[in-house]
Amino acid sequence: MQVQYLEIVTPDVDGTIKIFEKSAGAVFSAPDPMLGNARLADMPHGGKVSIRAPMHDAEEPVTRTYFLTDDIEAATKKAVDAGAELAHPVMEIPGVGTFSIFFHGNNQFGFWQV
Repeated sequence: MQVQYLEIVTPDVDGTIKIFEKSAGAVFSAPDPMLGNARLADMPHGGKVSIRAPMHDAEEPVTRTYFLTDDIEAATKKAVDAGAELAHPVMEIPGVGTFSIFFHGNNQFGFWQV
């Protein structure tokens, strides 16, 4: 399993970015409107770290891990068949990738296909 996308949703975007810039030498992009104004940094294996503010009042702070897959439809179905709750169906973000989100055990996960 490879982490392809690590999404951090926080009310303190600037403070969280500062932590990773100072502690890990991360370099973050300008806000990306296609990703909810997330600011992105590269991970060593080619994945991305995303830090953004909640997109609406009901969205709680969360760290959500997306695992790389070659077949997002099959991986998502298998996760749901194994007991996960589908939170967001498979959706493409043009030019970025395709993702899905599922919940299990009070945790949030996703799959990512490039």
